[in-house]
Amino acid sequence: MPKGVLFDLDGTLLDSAPDFIVSLDNLLRKHNQPKIDPEIIRNHVSDGSWKLVSLGFDINISDERCAVLRQELLEEYESNLLKFGGAFDGIKEMLVSLEKDDIPYGIVTNKPLRFAAPILKNEIAFKNCKTLVCPDHITNIKPDPEGILRGCKNLGVQPSDCVYVGDHLKDLEAGINAGTKVIACYFGYSLKATDHDKHIHGANHPNELYLSLIHISEPTRPRLISYAVFCL
Repeated sequence: MPKGVLFDLDGTLLDSAPDFIVSLDNLLRKHNQPKIDPEIIRNHVSDGSWKLVSLGFDINISDERCAVLRQELLEEYESNLLKFGGAFDGIKEMLVSLEKDDIPYGIVTNKPLRFAAPILKNEIAFKNCKTLVCPDHITNIKPDPEGILRGCKNLGVQPSDCVYVGDHLKDLEAGINAGTKVIACYFGYSLKATDHDKHIHGANHPNELYLSLIHISEPTRPRLISYAVFCL
């Protein structure tokens, strides 16, 4: 049983896709652009706002218009925080089970504090979160291990006694680089069991997370597929 657990936020604890879908739809309508398939948006939420703008407006991330539209999307998203999304079904119960076992938990996310802090304040499922680590608190974001190492320190546990849970390859790599055990979330936005080494534990539903957490053993160091890193 771990002495502490750290989680990614979007696609792991939080289903933020509905908020992003509405926000991007509103932005596209504002600029007289057609909507895109909600599933396309959902599948790329973990890739960040740059990717969502690029997909929605069919422009390259390097296009100067992308930066302007991204700021508009973030402003729209900020006004829609938790209006349509929230904790995944089963997450609240899983976190309560950890608390009953006296296992503290925290969140390490690439989501800026501007958005993450209000979510933790207003989503009751996360009321007992012991630490929140955002890009605002560190120099290097995931897959760099800096945030997870800071999270472990804040929880008062050694990385080897902690588990990091996430729904993106960058989450798994960050946890491995930090020396934690890792669990992959397949119910999130971007990760499948075929994306990583078979020795990594995974959960198909939040209901499976608790058992995975309390029974996890140290995995062998896996090979991970390379990918681009995006921040919200």
